[in-house]
This record gives sequence, C-alpha cells and structure tokens, in this order.
Amino acid sequence: MTPAERQYAFQHAGLDRAEHLREDAAALDGLWPTATLLILDDDGNAYFAGSEDAPEFLAGAATFSQRPDAASFLGLDDAGDAWFVVPTQNVRELPAQKLDLRNAGVRWQALPAAAFAQARALVHWQQRSRFCGACGGALMLERAGFCARCDGCGLEHYPRTDPAIIVAVSDGERLLLGRQASWPEKRWSVLAGFLEPGESLEQTVVREVMEEAGVRVHACEYVASQPWPFPAALMLGFRAQALPQPAQAGAELEQARWFSAAELRAEVAAHEVLLSPRLSISRFLIDDWLARHS
Repeated sequence: MTPAERQYAFQHAGLDRAEHLREDAAALDGLWPTATLLILDDDGNAYFAGSEDAPEFLAGAATFSQRPDAASFLGLDDAGDAWFVVPTQNVRELPAQKLDLRNAGVRWQALPAAAFAQARALVHWQQRSRFCGACGGALMLERAGFCARCDGCGLEHYPRTDPAIIVAVSDGERLLLGRQASWPEKRWSVLAGFLEPGESLEQTVVREVMEEAGVRVHACEYVASQPWPFPAALMLGFRAQALPQPAQAGAELEQARWFSAAELRAEVAAHEVLLSPRLSISRFLIDDWLARHS
C-alpha cells in the first residue's frame, strides 16, 4: 500500500492574495462590481444562496452600490475576479443559507473552502483587534482589512497565526494516540500542541509528546501543514520516532496508548476506536502511518 494521499481540507492554493492591491483603492473599486462576497457572522458562519453543497455567493454590485469600508479584500481567482469578505452587520438582507467552516471544508469545492478559511481567520482577528495593546487607543483598519493602525500611538497591528505541531509518533511497530476527556466517546487522535516563545518546531514536538504522553522522542521530520482557522492556528504535521517505552497520559489527556497497525485497524472496524474526521491533517497522519504499516 502506498502512503496516504493528502485529502484533508484547505489544501487548495487559494486565491492570489494580490497584496499590492491592498492600498490601491481605485483598483479595488474597479474590481468591486464583479466581486464575489463571502458574508460572515460573528461566529464565523458564511451566508449564501443556493444549497449547502452548491453555494451561490453574493456579487459586489448586486449587494452594495459601492465598496463599503467594512469589506476586506481576500484576493483574485483564476479569472481575475476579486473576492471580499463582509461582516453580516453590514448586509441588510442576508441570504437564506448558512454554514460553518468545518462543514464547508468537506462539502464545498476547494477554492471557496480555502477562501472561507482565509476569511474566517481574518475576520476573527479583526473582531479581536479593536484596541491597541501598547497604549489602549482605538484601532482603525487599513490595507483592505490586513492592518489595524492605532489612532493614538500610530502602532501598526497585523493578523496573527498561532503555529502548532501535530505529530504521528511511532516506535517502529506502534503508533501513539491520545484522547481528551472532552472529545466524543472512543475518539482518538495523534498528539498536538502550540509552540511556546523561543522554541523551534522540533523542540515543540519533543516537549509536547513528553508533556502529553510521557514519551521521549529522539527524531522527527516535517510532513505537511494545514491552515486551521478555529480560530487562528496553523497545524504543522510531523512524523516522529521514539524507542519502545510506556505511555502515560499527562494533564491534558484522559488516555495515551500505543496501537499496532493490526490493533488499530481491528478496533476501528469494531467501532471501539473513532479516528479524527478526514477534514483534518490528524487523520491524514494516521492514515499515512497505517499505509506504511500494511
């Protein structure tokens, strides 16, 4: 069996973000009439017409006579048409359909799903960037939504992404999985955790695996990444190697356990183990390990 294909969500190259247009108001105004609009509420849901599997998005000129200040420029698609995100507070009549990003990630085509992920992360940052962390002054959005400038001290604030590692740890014959008490019953996944200040990705892999499962990693390699805007993370996937040793759940996990490939397949088939949904890179890392241990 060959290694698993990367089928998790938000892998599409996405829009051409056309950063050079963010300060070109005239160019953005010219793109507005034919622009595609993503309408997002405070909880990150998108509003659209059509159906959940075949969404129809609002167009710029059909929704606003001119580009509103609240519209943030996301980029250009392959046809050269612009995409913007607009908060629901600025739209008088919302479309009938509403969908969250997790469902859109598996039901929509790749480009709109990637644009939705970008929009959700950007709007979340904007919602939480109202005041300056240095002086407390009010922040005003600039650069088509990608910069917030303080009207007091002039400090510029930019969207942030929180990097996190997610890692398939193997001792050569077994895969290390854990489960949190808050997860659905029988759900297991590979281990993950956020970077701390001054850490490399490799140092984070070693620390997180030790903290969560009491297992010492001696080598790791980067595999792939996935935007994870729930609300603003980037998952950096790794494979890691460890010597055979006991696993013991730390404070963050309810259980930590080693599985052989045969055990894992059998328990999944018997519905004794539920794996992460295919939306996420965590499932890809598990499937990839199983494919290498056929």
